Amino acid sequence: MDPAELDSHFPDLLDALEDGGVVPLLGAGANLSGRPSGWTEGSNFLPSGEELAKYLAQRYKFDEDDTELIRVSQFVALQGAGPLGLYRLLHKVFRGEHEPGHVHKLLAAIPGTFRARGQEPRYQLILTTNYDRALEAAFDEVGERYHLLWYVSEGPDTGKFKHRAPGAGEAKPIEEPNDSDVSTEDCTVILKIHGGVGEAPGSDSYVITEDDYLDYLTHSTEIASLFPIHLLEQLLNANFLFLGYSLRDWNLRVILNRIWQEQPVRGGSWAIQRQPKALDSLFWKRHQVEILDIDLDEYVLELRRRLGLPEPAQPPIGARA
Repeated sequence: MDPAELDSHFPDLLDALEDGGVVPLLGAGANLSGRPSGWTEGSNFLPSGEELAKYLAQRYKFDEDDTELIRVSQFVALQGAGPLGLYRLLHKVFRGEHEPGHVHKLLAAIPGTFRARGQEPRYQLILTTNYDRALEAAFDEVGERYHLLWYVSEGPDTGKFKHRAPGAGEAKPIEEPNDSDVSTEDCTVILKIHGGVGEAPGSDSYVITEDDYLDYLTHSTEIASLFPIHLLEQLLNANFLFLGYSLRDWNLRVILNRIWQEQPVRGGSWAIQRQPKALDSLFWKRHQVEILDIDLDEYVLELRRRLGLPEPAQPPIGARA
């Protein structure tokens, strides 16, 4: 893209970061940042949605042409290993010690960057549709505290978010979002919209099959019923930064549309997307989101330079023995 566009974009982004007004939203493509190609089972980096779909399809002989992750997962849950088998397999894929990617490390470095300048850290609210723990691992590596919230898709707490406070071992369901005191006042908040991997397969939560997505929508008819009140207020006044987001994630689009409908002021959000298709361009334009046609790794490296951060070390390549 034209370097002048980046010169225009980054001052606005950095101003919004200093004001605590940027909400990064990580899609499946964020896990591709800084990692090699060719994921296989046992790799020390995470799969993309496409790679995971192909892995499940080959393992359970799903021979249809449509290999979208949502459909392959539905097949495995109904005809293959069953829901428990699907959860066990996903737990095996996502629970390993995966090296955080460039996006994860950048976000984890931001609070310390402002702290080193003698400024308030301006802790972030980060939304992600990913199930893995790479983002949390990046924060752990640099000693940054965070609240962790994830959506519950199974069991008695279905339709709620669970919350683990910094340093706490036990997670608790958020019973009354309007009474919750979870906020970014003292540390970062990581909000996992589609659930996430737990310590054991029985504690996992995934919105991944067609049935999961339909159930999810029935529990999200009112946006205010989903998020703690302070986080909702932050979302309604946010500049979103979409990193690795795909329009195929239609469930997230439903939530975003509700947020945007309630926002008092619109505009000032950005989507990092290389060679966007016509549908993507129309969607972003409709919601006053500026597209930056640049490779995600290039964008992350340039933002690190603008923040005065060194280039990240390349993660190790290969598979675990």
